[in-house]
Amino acid sequence: GPAGSRRVRLDQPRAERRQLVRLPAYDPEAFGRLSERIARFLGTGRFIVWMTVLVTLWVLWNTVAPKALRFDEYPFIFLTLMLSLQASYAAPLILLAQNRQADRDRINLEQDRAQNERSIADTEYLTREVAALRTNLGEVATRDYLHTEINGLRSDLQDLLQALEGGGGAGGGATASRER
Repeated sequence: GPAGSRRVRLDQPRAERRQLVRLPAYDPEAFGRLSERIARFLGTGRFIVWMTVLVTLWVLWNTVAPKALRFDEYPFIFLTLMLSLQASYAAPLILLAQNRQADRDRINLEQDRAQNERSIADTEYLTREVAALRTNLGEVATRDYLHTEINGLRSDLQDLLQALEGGGGAGGGATASRER
């Protein structure tokens, strides 16, 4: 009974727990867009140039400047700390941007599949319609067939006219008797 209802179900998400410390509210969409902008910048040549300039100036300053003005001596531990800190933020931001891109790609893929299914259905429908038209067209007189038939009838009429004209009066008498 009651022990069974408290059993952990792996197929369902956990109920939300109360937080000891209230985290500040943020807009996940805005944060995601910001992470994409940062990741996009981190993947540019401009970022590499700026990082190279910064590290070079850092190392030069801390090796060439007077000892009193140096803030990070030779093993450059503070520089290492700063680069590690930057990497520790850059990696999750890049992963977040990649996850958002994967979500967009998945949605686009689903839309492409749906469009492809509609295109296939339309193509199959049009194929059936063309097949039906071809079948029905076989029963319809074609232009070449009609030309052949008309030319045959014309030839028959010419032969008949020649026969009537060659017969002379018999054809004329028949015409005259019909007119009366």
